[in-house]
Amino acid sequence: MNIQRWIARREPNWQRLDALLRQIEKKGLKSLRAAEIRELASLYRSVAADLARARTQQIGNTLIQSLQSLTTRAYTQIYQGSRRQEWQAILEFYRWGLPSVVQKTFVYIAAATALFLLGGLVAWWYSWQNPSFMPLIVPENLITKVRDEQKLWMGSIVGIEPLASSGIMINNLAVSFGAVAGGITAGLYTAYLMVFNGLLIGAVSTLVAQNNLAYPFWAFVFPHGSLELPAIFFAGGAGFLLARAILFPGKYRRGDALKFYGSQAVQLVFGIVPMLIIAGVIEGFFSPNPSVPDAVKYLAGIGLFVILVMYCSRKKS
Repeated sequence: MNIQRWIARREPNWQRLDALLRQIEKKGLKSLRAAEIRELASLYRSVAADLARARTQQIGNTLIQSLQSLTTRAYTQIYQGSRRQEWQAILEFYRWGLPSVVQKTFVYIAAATALFLLGGLVAWWYSWQNPSFMPLIVPENLITKVRDEQKLWMGSIVGIEPLASSGIMINNLAVSFGAVAGGITAGLYTAYLMVFNGLLIGAVSTLVAQNNLAYPFWAFVFPHGSLELPAIFFAGGAGFLLARAILFPGKYRRGDALKFYGSQAVQLVFGIVPMLIIAGVIEGFFSPNPSVPDAVKYLAGIGLFVILVMYCSRKKS
């Protein structure tokens, strides 16, 4: 191989790649046009091949080091730049995308919320009217602890916060994913979970009210419940979106409807997961903490809920 002739033939590519990289390093990848980005990728592959050939032919260390530096810079911009764009897309979704999809699917989320509230009201009414109703919903050991010992059960979390927090997260995620997957049953299982959880909250709230423990009970529920319950309602809404695609595809073919509504359901799931993780941490470490005054817990719960409502109401201008 005539080394000087090979270098003279390849050098314009090296110089062009260096010029593109300098522009990116100064102004960012977005400063390149689409054609230049394609050219960058092509030049990177070409120069990487030149580097391999230079090493094989043992062409001067200076040239090899220069080509190595050029390919390293190109690799960094192409692949790390791609990762930066992925992270930017994720941040953009949580900044604007999630609030947008919550607003678009609000009817489905409201339907899930309504079923939960209906279950709560039914349990509240029957628990007050008929003492034999409550044991059908609430575990007997919990009823005994509240009625006989006049104590709430949250104290068992204190001392095992990390274990309790992880267990709470797993349980809440399981319930939420069950509500989403329930959409494939035409929404019947989703509706069941919403009503059942409402019945449970309604019966428990009646139990603590009958035993004058409502204030500390709701002080425990408010901080994490301000995120946990909306997350479950989002999950219910996602399940009903899938049910809508199956039962009422409308102008779409059923497969296309599943893709369209399923995409919205998946976006809601991306919002549910961080909400439940944060709620699990709060429920494990903050809500049962006896050193935190109940009034502070109420304020924290109300504050978190207001922030969530404001966040979900955001609109990109």
